[in-house]
Amino acid sequence: MKRTKAISIYISGALGQIAFVCLVVYLLRNIGFTVDYTSPLGMTAIVIGGISSALWGIIVSLKYRKITFKTIVADFFKFKQSYKDYLLVILFLFIDFLPVILGGEFIINSWYIPLMMFVKHIAFGGLEEIGWRYFYQPALQEKLNYIYSTLITFVSWSIWHFLYFYVEGTIADVSVVPFLIGLLTNSFILSALYVKTKNLWLCVLTHSLINVLSQLGIGGVDYLGYVSKLLIILIAIRIAYSSNKKI
Repeated sequence: MKRTKAISIYISGALGQIAFVCLVVYLLRNIGFTVDYTSPLGMTAIVIGGISSALWGIIVSLKYRKITFKTIVADFFKFKQSYKDYLLVILFLFIDFLPVILGGEFIINSWYIPLMMFVKHIAFGGLEEIGWRYFYQPALQEKLNYIYSTLITFVSWSIWHFLYFYVEGTIADVSVVPFLIGLLTNSFILSALYVKTKNLWLCVLTHSLINVLSQLGIGGVDYLGYVSKLLIILIAIRIAYSSNKKI
């Protein structure tokens, strides 16, 4: 399978699947059905739409990269990695949530809640990395530079997220500009980690932890948030280019 065809199949499949689910959800809601987290019908739609990026990442990776499903599963749970790379994950998270650490707080009612949330976000968040970082951006980077590839991934990922928010019924609660700034920052964090380590698990781990901390954290120093996100993007670019001179 050629690169262009693989990219086209992935993006049309991932976005097409969730867009179709959006259409079905729209029609069902218009005739009086409750379709959100509170109903079995809604959970079914959320799962079918939510797995689209991972599903098409798997489908295309099997053909384009000529690997097996067993390889993808092994890469998803490839915990063994240099401690320095885990420290890099901690560094990114520390800078990202520094505004909350300094001017807000993390609300944890029970010790097990963050653990339960983390497991949940492996499935509803981390799984996405099979599509976006494991296949899509690396395929883009075969012809395009790192920054351009990250921005294209960010735009595609943003469209996917807004479709997903509609399916789960939370789109009205999304603050668009802060969300997009955060998603752009996450795009650089996750892409830099994958360029440096080629480790899918680290992206899954980081994505899941970002989701958990975002839900637990409230408040923060607003101006510091923008400074920290700019710093993260600059660090990510530096790491990516120092790890691979060809990008």
